[in-house]
Amino acid sequence: QVQLVESGGGLVQAGESLRLSCTASGRIFSSYVMGWFRQVPGKEREFVATIRWSGGITYYADSVKGRFTISRDNAKNTVYLQMNSLKSEDTAVYFCNARLFTTDYWGQGTQVTVSS
Repeated sequence: QVQLVESGGGLVQAGESLRLSCTASGRIFSSYVMGWFRQVPGKEREFVATIRWSGGITYYADSVKGRFTISRDNAKNTVYLQMNSLKSEDTAVYFCNARLFTTDYWGQGTQVTVSS
């Protein structure tokens, strides 16, 4: 069992930056893929970025490529999402995800609001 706790959300103006953190408790195996997703009311949860716990290979949604960076600190069991040049359309609840093969674990979410 894995528990995920996100932090770092808030209210910023367009063009500013935020860094989200996701700390995992429980055993994280090297096969885990960690990720960030986001959701706005009335829409489906959408993929933002993922990183393999072992090796650090990353993938990004086209909408955030070049602005967001996902990283991890294995010693701290923490995944980060550095968000730069934020836009109003980045406003959403951001969820941390841990996937081991077909099993998903989710955090409770953290609100990011970008004012234009």
